[in-house]
Amino acid sequence: MMNKLAIITVLSAAAVIVSCSDVKRKPGSVYMPDMAYSRAYETYADHSNLKEAGINYTNMPVAGTISREEEMPFPYAKDKAGDTANYFASRQVKSPIDSLSTKEEAEAERLYLINCGICHGAKLNGNGPLYKDGTGPYPVAPKNLIADPLVSVMPEGQMFYSVAYGKNLMGSYASQLSRKQRWMVIRYIKNQQQKAKASAAPAPAAPAAK
Repeated sequence: MMNKLAIITVLSAAAVIVSCSDVKRKPGSVYMPDMAYSRAYETYADHSNLKEAGINYTNMPVAGTISREEEMPFPYAKDKAGDTANYFASRQVKSPIDSLSTKEEAEAERLYLINCGICHGAKLNGNGPLYKDGTGPYPVAPKNLIADPLVSVMPEGQMFYSVAYGKNLMGSYASQLSRKQRWMVIRYIKNQQQKAKASAAPAPAAPAAK
């Protein structure tokens, strides 16, 4: 009886060990091999075997293509230290967004307040929490996006360059805002500038009495 019990125990243990083995087993025949063995390649899988088959696959996107997150491409790279050629050339770039819907305007304002308002202020007057009428931690007032004569007429492309790569004391916001979001914020700023100019324009003179 003990011998039988020992044999059963050994056989059971052997079955468990074999069933837990990581040895890859293949069936003797496969009816539909394309379904049994996927021919698709995962992005980060090992593709070294492709080169042996004469297929040059480097996991890099095809030249000239962009990812969905990189829509609305910008043609100018960041200038090298001491150079400003691309900064000035960016003036020629027109915004792909010429208007905002009510929903987009609200979203652009939200993005502005989160990313820009802390310096330039909720009213775009350069009096954000970091400056706070000179009592904040930042000693110098940021640019007034409404009243500054240079910023108020700055082309959209040059504004995009500054937001994407940073300019002077302002750092890059490329990691915080997608390209579309940057253009949306710039359109929001331009809309506010236009509203300020319209409200500041002198009222038309009343017609003279006859």
